[in-house]
Amino acid sequence: MCPKLDPVPVPPGAAAASGPPEAVARRIVHLDMDAFFASCELSKYPELRGRAMVVGGRRAAHQPRLREDGTREFSLLRDYVGRGVLTTATYEARTFGVHSGMPTMKAARLAPEAVLLPVDFDLYRSYSRRFKDAVRSVAPVVEEIGIDEVYADVSALDADAHGIAVRLKAAVREATGLTCSVGIAPNKLLAKLCSDLQKPDGITVVTMADLPTRIWPLPAARINGIGPKASAKLAELGIATIGEVAARDEVWLVERFGRSYGRWLHRVSHGVDDRPVVTWSEPVSMSRETTFERNLHAVRDRAELGEVFTRLCEQVSADLQRKGYVARTIGIKLRFEDFRTVTRDLTLPEPIADAKALRRTAGTCLKRVDLARTIRLLGVRASALERADGAVSEPERQLAIDFEAGPGPSRPD
Repeated sequence: MCPKLDPVPVPPGAAAASGPPEAVARRIVHLDMDAFFASCELSKYPELRGRAMVVGGRRAAHQPRLREDGTREFSLLRDYVGRGVLTTATYEARTFGVHSGMPTMKAARLAPEAVLLPVDFDLYRSYSRRFKDAVRSVAPVVEEIGIDEVYADVSALDADAHGIAVRLKAAVREATGLTCSVGIAPNKLLAKLCSDLQKPDGITVVTMADLPTRIWPLPAARINGIGPKASAKLAELGIATIGEVAARDEVWLVERFGRSYGRWLHRVSHGVDDRPVVTWSEPVSMSRETTFERNLHAVRDRAELGEVFTRLCEQVSADLQRKGYVARTIGIKLRFEDFRTVTRDLTLPEPIADAKALRRTAGTCLKRVDLARTIRLLGVRASALERADGAVSEPERQLAIDFEAGPGPSRPD
């Protein structure tokens, strides 16, 4: 039998874990839009509803063409030639094993009759703003964590959890015409886990008492922060589920995963997460990158590479100025034909945001790289940020720029 102070029943062999007293009263929501990019496209092309459809790349050739009878003709995956990756896929396409981040040529083999559309970031940004404004109309405290997902603290709302979820979903549907999945739990960790349990268009409410039946049976890799290497090591130790991690005591985990990560594994496997919902925090860096449709050579494709490099610098500069920042450290990222990735950076005595100065500094970094092999990816990054008005930023978390300059994988939705 568990001690009375334990927040959840503890599986055999596990040590007790408890969070702060105030965590029990918290109600945190995670809202995740369903197949967001694809859903935005379906709002523009409703005739594709119910069909397998994917989004990827920016090729003009993939734009729908208007027939003489007024109907639209769409590109199909079977006709795709290149090496881009998918940004998203409808749920109908996912039944064929297609998913975001998959190479488009592989997706074409799995679902050749699926419709292929180019990405439309202006459309997605517009829907993202409407989605987040709708959430704010219901929830008092909202944290943006991506273009299509947010956390909200609804502890102060005078309503039951399911009723709050219904209100949030209705507000989002009215503002966007799209669906979202909602998880409500005592903290961010559990809210994010449970928002995925009944996708699409689902509502999942989890309490600490539900841990053994709803959370512990899930694969350990479902926890954000348990990546491929940790999953592989857990598998070697005979551990597959979150509950099996929770069944190990903290000392055992620390011995095998190190002090910091072992302690973290022990806490999260017991559903303990004290992080607050943060309405705003300073960025650590801003970056832009693009994956080329074909490998480019530094000499033979110098003009094309130079044009892309300049555009990336201009985009980073625009991001800095729009957000009101300057940067002391400018860096580049290159991925070569053999998938080897290198980075170089340079820290300046004075911060910059001007596109020409940024391009000049990034070019200096580029001279420090052996460019004998062809290049498949190029990126530019600005870090060590300061407020343009003179206030130094606090590096609380990295600002992820959701919109790349070219084809590339996106986060799964």
